Amino acid sequence: MSAAPPQPGEAAALAANDGVYLRQAIAWSCRARARGNPPFGAVVIGAQGELLSEAYCNTAETGDCTGHAETNAVRQISARVDRDTLAGATLYTSAEPCVMCAGAIFWSGIGRVVFGIDAARLHALQVPRSRQAYAAAAAAAALSGRDVLAASPRFIECIGPALVAEASAPHVGFWSS
Repeated sequence: MSAAPPQPGEAAALAANDGVYLRQAIAWSCRARARGNPPFGAVVIGAQGELLSEAYCNTAETGDCTGHAETNAVRQISARVDRDTLAGATLYTSAEPCVMCAGAIFWSGIGRVVFGIDAARLHALQVPRSRQAYAAAAAAAALSGRDVLAASPRFIECIGPALVAEASAPHVGFWSS
């Protein structure tokens, strides 16, 4: 089971360097937006503070609907980093992982996740372009990445939302354009 999410308006408790690494993920979300992609970024940091991977969402550039920041970061390390290292690693992501990304995190063996903006706040910033998009956003909000991680048969610590104002900034105005 994951750590209980903070109540609305409550800040997540961050460990010593969590803010530094989460800000790196947020910086990658800004790079994604600058390249015309949805503004999401992720970094994976090993237990000793070593950078294992960093990525941004590249779905607009590649046309690959699975090119989310978290899945891209996991792809970079899955073949070259052993399971013990991944179990001690933390994935920092600018936004709460979607269900697909939470599945990738689970299957990778990563042991900890720290995220910025939560799904509910993110959905509030997104402007549905159609009734179908609204229905998809509502369905995605009903089952969150936290729910997937909490259902894992192994413990995956999940911290967030954190640094919400900073993590939200790259999304402001993006979804209405």
